[in-house]
Amino acid sequence: MIYFDNAATTRALDEVSEKVEHMLLDNYGNPSSVSMMGVNAEREIIEARKVMAAAINAEPDEIYYTSGGTESDNWAVFGTAMGYIRSGKHMITTAIEHPAVTMPMMRLKELGWDITILGVDDKGYINIDELKAAVREDTVLVSTILINNEIGTIQNAAEISKAVKSVNPHTLYHVDAVQAFGKYPINVKKMGIDMLSMSGHKIHGPKGIGIFYMKKGLKVKPFIYGGGHERGMRSGTENTPSIVGLAEAVKIGIEEQEKAKENVMAVKKRLAEGILAEIPKTHINGPSIDEASPYVLNVSFNGVRSEVLLHALEEKQIYVSAGSACNSKKKGASSVLTALGLSDVRIEGAIRFSFCRYNTVAEADECLKVLKEKVAFLRKYMR
Repeated sequence: MIYFDNAATTRALDEVSEKVEHMLLDNYGNPSSVSMMGVNAEREIIEARKVMAAAINAEPDEIYYTSGGTESDNWAVFGTAMGYIRSGKHMITTAIEHPAVTMPMMRLKELGWDITILGVDDKGYINIDELKAAVREDTVLVSTILINNEIGTIQNAAEISKAVKSVNPHTLYHVDAVQAFGKYPINVKKMGIDMLSMSGHKIHGPKGIGIFYMKKGLKVKPFIYGGGHERGMRSGTENTPSIVGLAEAVKIGIEEQEKAKENVMAVKKRLAEGILAEIPKTHINGPSIDEASPYVLNVSFNGVRSEVLLHALEEKQIYVSAGSACNSKKKGASSVLTALGLSDVRIEGAIRFSFCRYNTVAEADECLKVLKEKVAFLRKYMR
């Protein structure tokens, strides 16, 4: 099997699985309980919180556990709306954001908020001057994705924050780092990030767990109420097995981050350059091979429908994506590729390959071999 769909989800590490099993079967106390079992479980999540904080240069009490990236993104949007409504009812995002950001903002629009959606260039980058012009006195939040999940565009978060704060120092800046955390250096203080979202299953951790970083002193409100867990900000008994498993994934991921980048880029380059050289009428979507994240490669195969090619590769146990996993079952063109201004032909034939540090160049070679065969066959019969 060749698994090139790591932006959708990754295989959990064996070390992660062992930690999760230990917390499920041995150290299974409720961390809110005052019993020794509860204290032992609480100690584990306190240590895990330190690991998460260190990974992005935050303080442990600025880290909150959530169910994943979607909840964390929703919290940033709705929590800011509830906490800062007296300061204004305007938010800014971009045309290539994940639905976990855009859909909450569209809900706010239905409730009377003013939402600005910035366009991007043909590589997926926003225009800083346009951003500055969009920030107003009543702008309470700007939210951008750090690494785009479909095309791998890496936005300059530090530059974006500086631009926003230069116009309105009170505007909060949220970063969706679901595809960046553990793979790309993040320093929330140096980058001027007020809030940040991440998800465990993108970095070889468990599904159903994530974190929300929120800088101290913000008036962002919780939107899940109950027993007052997570210092009153996110109620619900902590998912201790997944929290401890995630911390293990983060520790290993940060240790291997630089080495992993080199390995992943070698795999991406081999596949991308092979496709361009050996399969005619193909195009890389978004930034160039070197400019984009090494973990994401989006290629259009003109004259082929992406879903058909995806299933053809699947027959050979090669797994890829026709776009974001969150949108792949929905009809309609990719909003990200549409925002780039691509033709219908390129959008229709777009395939996303996404890698992890355990993929190999040999897998890229085998994938290319099968691609050549399948694309030629499908083009012949789809005319």
